[in-house]
Amino acid sequence: MKLRVGVVGLGTVGRGVVKLFADSNNRLNQGLSLQAVSARDRERDRGVDLSGVRWFDDPLTLAAEPSIDVVVELIGGAEGPARRVVETALARGAHVVTANKALLALHGAALADIAEQSRAKLLFEAAVGGGVPMVKALKDSLAGCRATALAGILNGTCNYILTEMEASGRSFGEVLAEAQRFGYAEADPTMDVGGFDAAHKLAILASIAFGVRPDFEHVRVEGIERVTLTDIRLAGKLGYRIKLIAKASRTEGGVEMHVRPALLAFDHPLANVGGSLNALVVDADPVGQLTFLGRGAGEGPTAASVASDLMELAAGRAGPAFGRPLAELASAPRATPAERGRYYVRLLVADRPGVVASVSERLAHEGISIESFLQMPAPSAAAVPIVLTTQACPRAAVEKASMAIENLDVALEPPYVLPVEESGLRLVR
Repeated sequence: MKLRVGVVGLGTVGRGVVKLFADSNNRLNQGLSLQAVSARDRERDRGVDLSGVRWFDDPLTLAAEPSIDVVVELIGGAEGPARRVVETALARGAHVVTANKALLALHGAALADIAEQSRAKLLFEAAVGGGVPMVKALKDSLAGCRATALAGILNGTCNYILTEMEASGRSFGEVLAEAQRFGYAEADPTMDVGGFDAAHKLAILASIAFGVRPDFEHVRVEGIERVTLTDIRLAGKLGYRIKLIAKASRTEGGVEMHVRPALLAFDHPLANVGGSLNALVVDADPVGQLTFLGRGAGEGPTAASVASDLMELAAGRAGPAFGRPLAELASAPRATPAERGRYYVRLLVADRPGVVASVSERLAHEGISIESFLQMPAPSAAAVPIVLTTQACPRAAVEKASMAIENLDVALEPPYVLPVEESGLRLVR
C-alpha cells in the first residue's frame, strides 16, 4: 500500500515537491501518493495542476487528518504554525519530513521524543545543504566512524556575497542589494548575514556527528556584516580568502561550536567553494577527511532532498531522527577551549604621532607578537586604516588587547578581528 502524503506550504520548495509527484515517471509515485496540500492562497497559480488533491485551508487540519500517513512541513519558522503542524502530525503517529532547520535546531530533541513515543519518523535531509546529502552521510555512511570535527560553508547567501565582493570589487552593501534583487537574500537578511541560518544547520549536523542533542543556544555566532572590501583585498594579498565558516569539534569537555568569518588559506578544502554553493568537510576515524559539495538551496535541489526522505519512508529504511535513539544522545555542555592561533586585526585610528607605538604597546602587554603590519592609504586626512596579523597566540589575549586598543582616544572604531586558518579542520588554538 502506498504511503499517503500531505504537503504543508507551497512556496519554492513545496511547489518543487508537488512537481515531482506530477511526473508520472518519478520513482516517488511507486511507493507514495500525494493526497493533500495546504497553503495560504488557494487561487495562486503555482505552475502545477492541483485539481487531483485535497486542499486544506488550515495546515493543522491537514496535520491531524487520519488518512494522511506522511506530512511534509515546508512552512518554515521555529514557532507558530510550523511547530504545531509537526507536533500534531507526530503525536498521532504520522511521519514528518521537513526542511525546517530553525525548528530542528531549537526543538529537535522534543520533536524526536514525540516521534519515538508515537513510533513515527522525523526526517530532515532538506534542512541542511539543500541537495547535498549531508544529513544522510553523517547518519548512514559515517555511522561506523568516530567524527572528531566538521566544518562547512552552510549559507549560500553569505557565500555569494563574499564571492561577489572579491570578484567584482563592490562593497558589502552593493552586493547584498543585488542578492536581494535576485532573490538570493531576504528583504530582512539578518538570519543569513548574521550567521544564524548557518548556526541552525551546524547545531543539527553536530548533533548527528557527535551523538549529542541539538543545542543551538551553545553555538557562538558572528556574521559577515563587518567584512569590508578592504578585508577581502588584503586577505587575497596575504594568500587567504574570507569565508563564513560553521565549525564544530568534539573536545574532552563536550562539543565546541561556532559560526564566524575567517581567513582561509587558498589550499584549505573550503577556500574555493564559490557562489551559492554549500560544502561540508568532516574529519572522522578511520576514514580520514571527507568533503561534500553542491547546491545548497533552490527549488530543485531542496525538493530532491525532500523526495529522498519520502523514499526512505516508503522503503521502510528510516531510522531515529538524529541517527540514534534520543536516550543515547548526550546533553553535552558547551566546551570553551583555550583557542590559540594567528589572527587578522583591522584598525581605524586617528592620524597622530605615536599611534602605531600605542597599538604595539597594547599588543605587547598581552604577549602578542606582530607577524605583518600594513598601513593603508587614508580615506581622509584624519583617519588611518591599519591592518596587522599576529603570530600564534591565545584568542583571549587578542580580545583583551582589542578592548585596550578600542579604549585608546585615537581609536575611531572597534578593532575587527578574524581568525586565520591554514589547511585542515583543526580548531584555531
